[in-house]
Amino acid sequence: MVDFVGAGSGAADLITVRGKGLLEEADVIIYAGSLVNPALLEYKKEGCEVHNSAYMTLEEVIAVVEKAEAAGKRTVRLHTGDPCLYGAIKEQMDELDKRGIGYEVCPGVSSFCGAAAALHAEYTLPDVSQSVIITRMAGRTPVPEKESIEKLAVHQSTMVIFLSTGMLSELSERLMEGGYGPDTAAAIVYKATWPDEKVFRCTVSTLAETAKEHQITKTALIVVGKVLGGEYNRSELYNPAFTTEFREASKKDI
Repeated sequence: MVDFVGAGSGAADLITVRGKGLLEEADVIIYAGSLVNPALLEYKKEGCEVHNSAYMTLEEVIAVVEKAEAAGKRTVRLHTGDPCLYGAIKEQMDELDKRGIGYEVCPGVSSFCGAAAALHAEYTLPDVSQSVIITRMAGRTPVPEKESIEKLAVHQSTMVIFLSTGMLSELSERLMEGGYGPDTAAAIVYKATWPDEKVFRCTVSTLAETAKEHQITKTALIVVGKVLGGEYNRSELYNPAFTTEFREASKKDI
C-alpha cells in the first residue's frame, strides 16, 4: 500500500492528523526533499527507510515502491503542500495502476493557504473577487497557451502564482498586459508558515524590485489582487438584515 501524503505548507505541525499517523506507521518514506520540511521525518518510526526524491527519477521512485511492496511494507510518498498542486502525482498513480499497487491520497494544507494566513488576507471578498486563480509562469516547463498569465489576468480575480519568483519582471509585464494596473496590490510570501517566513507587500509593477531588494530568488508565492487592498463590502452571511436557513432577519434592520 502507498499513501500519498500532503506535508502541509511548511510548519511541521501543519500536517494533518491523518498524515502524521501515516508517517508514524510507514516502513518506507519517499519525501520531496527540496521543499518538504525535514522536521516531519522526526515522526517516523525506528527502522523506517527514507529516500529523498529530489535526487530520484520517476522510475527510481517506482522501483523503491515495488521493492517495498514485494517485502510487504507500507510506503508514504510525502509531497509538499497538497499533492494535487504541482505534485506530479498523476504519473506516479498511473504507474502504480499498471502494477496493481493500491494507493490512497491524504490531503494537505497548500502553501497558497499558508500565504493567505501570513498576509492576514481573505482571497474571496464580496464585490471584489469571488474567484482564485492558481497558476504559474511558463519556464522550462510550458503552460497551455490559453492559460498564459496575461489571459488569466483579464479576469481581475485574485491570483496566486507558484514557481515564478525568478521571472518577476516578465510576470509584472504580463499581469499589466492582461489588465492589472501597475498600482494593483501584490505581495511576495517567502516560505509561508516556515520559521523563516517573510512577507513583502508591493504592487504589480514593483514585484521584481521588491524581490531584488530583499534577495528573494525562490521558494516564494506571488499574490496579486484587490483583495490585498482595504476596500470591500460586508458579507451577507452575518448581516442581521439578511435571512438565512438558520435565522430570520432582524426586523429592526430591514
